[in-house]
Amino acid sequence: MEKHITLPLTKEVAETLHAGDTVYLTGTIYTSRDAGHKRMCEALARGEALPFDPTDATIYYVGPTPAKPGQVIGSAGPTTSGRMDAYAPTMMSVGARGMIGKGARLPEVVEAMKKYSGVYFGAIGGAGALLAKCIKRAELIAYEDLGAEALRKLYVEEMPLVVIIDSQGRNLYEEGRSAYLKEKQA
Repeated sequence: MEKHITLPLTKEVAETLHAGDTVYLTGTIYTSRDAGHKRMCEALARGEALPFDPTDATIYYVGPTPAKPGQVIGSAGPTTSGRMDAYAPTMMSVGARGMIGKGARLPEVVEAMKKYSGVYFGAIGGAGALLAKCIKRAELIAYEDLGAEALRKLYVEEMPLVVIIDSQGRNLYEEGRSAYLKEKQA
C-alpha cells in the first residue's frame, strides 16, 4: 500500500504502517550514524538532554557529503543500519520512533520496535543523489566535530521509503525471502 506521511511519526500513525508499504515522508527528520548515536546514548546515561526532542522523531542513518554550491546538501544515501543496533533500543526508549537506513536489524531492535511502536524504513542504497533531492532544508545542530556524522535536522518532502519492519515486528526481508522460496519450489 502507498502512504503519504507527515511527520512527526506518532504511535497512532506508526501502528497503521505494515511491512512492505511504500511510504513518502514529509517533515522533520534527524541524521545520525554510530558515532553520533554513541554520544547521544552516553549523554542519556549521564542524565543529560539530547540536542533535539526525540519524541516521535525519525532518525536517518546517513552521513551526507558536503553540499555543492546551490545545493541544500550533498549526496545523502543510507548507511548500514546494523551499526546503530547497539543504540536503537535506547533511542526508542526515550521516544524516537522511526529509523531510516538499509540492511537487517538484530532481534533486540525488533523487540524494542514492538515495545515502543517503532518503524524501520528502508531507503535505496546507491541512490544518495536522488534522495538528496527530497531534502529541502538542512541544519547542523550538534557534534560538528564528527563531520559527515554530525547531527543534522533535515526537512524532507515526499522522501520515498519502504517499511521494512513494522511496529508488530513483521519483517519484509524475512517475508519476501520466504515468499520467493515458496514460489520457486512450486
